[in-house]
Amino acid sequence: MDWTHTLLDRRRFGWVPVRTGESGDLVYRRADGLAFAKIARPARAVELAGERDRLAWLHGRGVGCPEVIDWRDVEAGACLLMTAVPGVPATRLPGTDLLKAWPSMAQQLGRLHALATDSCPFDRNLLVMVEQAAAVVARAAVNPDFLPDEDQDTRPGDLLARVERDLPARLDQEAADRVVCHGDACMPNFMVDPASFQCTGLVDLGRLGTADRYVDLALMAATAHERWASQAVEAEAFAILFQTVGIEAPDRERLDFYLRLDPLTWG
Repeated sequence: MDWTHTLLDRRRFGWVPVRTGESGDLVYRRADGLAFAKIARPARAVELAGERDRLAWLHGRGVGCPEVIDWRDVEAGACLLMTAVPGVPATRLPGTDLLKAWPSMAQQLGRLHALATDSCPFDRNLLVMVEQAAAVVARAAVNPDFLPDEDQDTRPGDLLARVERDLPARLDQEAADRVVCHGDACMPNFMVDPASFQCTGLVDLGRLGTADRYVDLALMAATAHERWASQAVEAEAFAILFQTVGIEAPDRERLDFYLRLDPLTWG
């Protein structure tokens, strides 16, 4: 028997496989489209429980996100059942529609960043991220698909050393500008109503925690890069993003730092 049946009655509720995430978790959509299930093997159960706890904390705080319906944890693995956020992932929008939705997406992220950090029990500070990156590098588990073209031929250890050299200055910036971050604010994790171009919420919140706001801003800007029709349109979107979150002069070096660090934390 398929091991997922231990956690999810697929025949009774018509659960349809959607994808396997970067984490290796299995994702199913309920036939009525109103709920999703994420299933993890035992080795990933703790991480999935962390996502459950983050959703439970965030729900009702003015930021659109899934609501936890149920949690199942057995010998075969763990299953998180949650409501669906209406709309489509921003990746499904043509570039012209993405630009229309962009201000609302930035506002949704801004609402998350505006939450009180002292009320958030989840910490994803820079030292935590670098420790995670060091562990991934030590396991030789860096995914080259996540690296920019210019870093493809560089040894992961050298990439980590480059990050560590910049660490003191970035720690000072983080201390001065720490917010509640999504942690993986890439295009698939923004849900948008394709009719109104309003952002309906954020998904895949397993990395939510207090961190430098540039963690999110770097990923949001970078993962939309290929969607824009021209450099001029990209510059317009970049300006909208930072104006919306109240940053007059974006720090390009700080953006680049987090884009160098993030690929090392997956694996």
